[in-house]
Amino acid sequence: MKDLCDLKVHINGQHTFLLHQRILCSFSGRLKKMVKQERKRSQPKGSGLKITEFPGGPEGFELISRFCYSNGRIPMSPANVSLLHCGAIFLEMTEEFSTCNLLRQTETFLDGLFYWTWGDILTALKICETCLPIADSSGLLLKLIASLLAKISANSEVPLTVATQLPSSSSSCSSPDTSGFRCSSSTKTPETIKPLLLRIETIKPCFAKEWWFDDLTILGPNIIEKFMRNLEAYGTDNKNLILTRFLLHYLKAAAKKPSFDKLGYGGLADTAIYGVVLMGRSAFSCRGLLWVLRLVSGLGLSKECRCKLERLIGLMLDQATLDDLLVSGYDGVVYDVNLVLRLVRVFVSEREGGLSLQRMKKVGRLVDKYLGEISPDPSLKVSRFLGVAESLPDSARDCFDGVYRALDIYLESHPKLTSEECMRLCQCLNYEKLTLEACKDLAKNRRIPPGVAVQALAAQQSKLRIKSYIADGLDPAATPRLARCTAGAEAERISPELLDEKEKLKLNLQRMQNRVMELEKVCREMKGQMSKMVRTKTIDSTYHHSTRGMPRLC
Repeated sequence: MKDLCDLKVHINGQHTFLLHQRILCSFSGRLKKMVKQERKRSQPKGSGLKITEFPGGPEGFELISRFCYSNGRIPMSPANVSLLHCGAIFLEMTEEFSTCNLLRQTETFLDGLFYWTWGDILTALKICETCLPIADSSGLLLKLIASLLAKISANSEVPLTVATQLPSSSSSCSSPDTSGFRCSSSTKTPETIKPLLLRIETIKPCFAKEWWFDDLTILGPNIIEKFMRNLEAYGTDNKNLILTRFLLHYLKAAAKKPSFDKLGYGGLADTAIYGVVLMGRSAFSCRGLLWVLRLVSGLGLSKECRCKLERLIGLMLDQATLDDLLVSGYDGVVYDVNLVLRLVRVFVSEREGGLSLQRMKKVGRLVDKYLGEISPDPSLKVSRFLGVAESLPDSARDCFDGVYRALDIYLESHPKLTSEECMRLCQCLNYEKLTLEACKDLAKNRRIPPGVAVQALAAQQSKLRIKSYIADGLDPAATPRLARCTAGAEAERISPELLDEKEKLKLNLQRMQNRVMELEKVCREMKGQMSKMVRTKTIDSTYHHSTRGMPRLC
């Protein structure tokens, strides 16, 4: 037994094999060289050979050992031919050392690759992940991918090598399975190909998932990258909608795996985004684009691709819904407010390009809903709230009631705000665009600073007065009379039951102004009394100090 196990081989630091030196060296040129070099070194006898980065690890070396001990024979299958082929190249098992060499046998087996089934090819590709460097350099990986593409092309109506032509018109796809993709068709279709297009649309409506999408999700990102490069559709060369949708499907499936590691997926994410941006709104809805952004955000997406995708989404922001904008945030923040701010800025920047007021107002209503949703977040900073509230021009809102409701919720959820912060927050309101009900609620709201309430009521009164002038046929600009309401006593004599809403508002404003004047008068009186007390105390202390050291005269 001792003579039979005269060679010790350590594979990748994972496993040690005790083998017969003469049997293995008769098939492997590399092992023969390593044994000779080991004998020349002054290391202890029996320390063995150390082999690192062996393709396939201990499992691959065990297959090689079985081949050697079986006198140059081993049953081959798509499940082991990749390991045997790469191991034979690594150990130099060529005709130079044996007529029954392993390398020639694996090459002969691979010549029948054309007759393999779809599952056989996928199995061999999956095994190549354990010996990828040698499989790639030897051309084995390229052969398997070419065979895979041949199978796809033979069973698909649309070839993968053809770039997708952008349609002249598009309609939104309502199927929830398409994740926001659009189904498009040209308005001018030749009569000769209409039957073919009808058959394709019947089989795969709205560019539905291809039959091979799920099968390829078992492969690693390095294999998929080689797959895309072989089609000349990697990176900025991606101009195919089917391949773009496959990459999105692949990334979605990969992110759900328990052992998912985002390293290695950045290039595929960028490739998918290049395809998405190229197709643009002709193939993707706003909801679909936001879904894509959620998917690729944690996969090492480059800054350039992110900016391109966000710009595309921002230009279509008027098509978004509240649920679309509720993207999870980072660092303890519930929602990604910075993302929404960037999208709104992109949308507003297109005003100069002919953005309609109707689209602007639609985004204004959407932003107000978003403000109401994020307001209860205790980690939302004042600057972020104001950034969203002030991201749109005043013309985007016919009414500021939505902003006021969101502000009220924010003040209630953040009770520790300073008076300066409260005042700054209230500056995002346009008091003239508040309804009468919102203005009355603001005046009674204890969380709103009194000064802000006075300004809101004054603006509301001015608006009502202007409306009254217009109703009476007068020019508001030519009427010099403004709110010189010093007749507080006269206003209080009027019975509130006989006043309409406009007069009630005037009365409330007058009472509040009188109250402010009374408070200012009380403050002045208190300051005067405090000053007198301080002066009296100073004189008394000076008198006692000056008389303390004087002798008593009586």
